[in-house]
Amino acid sequence: MAELQLGNIIVDVEQKDIKHIHLSVYPPNGRVKIAAPSHLSLEMIRIYVISKLSWIKKQQKKVRNQKRDAPREYLNRESHYYKGKRYLLRIIEIDRPPRVDLKHGTIDLYVRPGSTLLQKQALLDEWYRTQLKTILPDMITQWEKTLKVKVDEFRVKKMKTKWGTCTREAGRIWINLELAKKTVDCLEYIVVHEMMHLLERRHNDKFIAYMDFYLPKWKFYKEMLNRLPVKHEDWNY
Repeated sequence: MAELQLGNIIVDVEQKDIKHIHLSVYPPNGRVKIAAPSHLSLEMIRIYVISKLSWIKKQQKKVRNQKRDAPREYLNRESHYYKGKRYLLRIIEIDRPPRVDLKHGTIDLYVRPGSTLLQKQALLDEWYRTQLKTILPDMITQWEKTLKVKVDEFRVKKMKTKWGTCTREAGRIWINLELAKKTVDCLEYIVVHEMMHLLERRHNDKFIAYMDFYLPKWKFYKEMLNRLPVKHEDWNY
């Protein structure tokens, strides 16, 4: 992987068989990475990055200032979230298959005695994944009718830098597992955003006009999502 330095900004450059340039700024420290088509020279990539310096600095400031959740230890009475609501975790050791129960104010984690932090995390993550896979089909179907598009497949996965992505050619959208913890409005905003890419690939004026028309409060939901604490992880890029 090549590296460009522009003042105090270091950019990791990965060239591969793609059609378009993808520029990303990663939390927690604002590391910059660019994926570029193989045929572009480093000088052409440098010129492109220079044209985006204002955007890069704005994104770096945003990710460095964003609140971060404390790392989870999966202990009794620890705070966890579902659909934007805070719940207290209850660890219940029982010699039976693990499961998760959502109660009025608690998330009850039934685990075998001696279960590790990673096992508890995996159990809760899988529960979040199941909840999203229950919520998303109806939401996607509703917006398919509204937008007159077709989502051939949706998937849920952990993503470190994006709330969602769209693979336009395959008609596939990806949703970040962390959205199970956010409000349904925030989840819906991301679903609509990614489905909108089936109408318009880029974040251009046409895309924004579509968002304004179909989801007039999208900027409010975007700002709400950006204000919420994000998962604590020490990422290295």
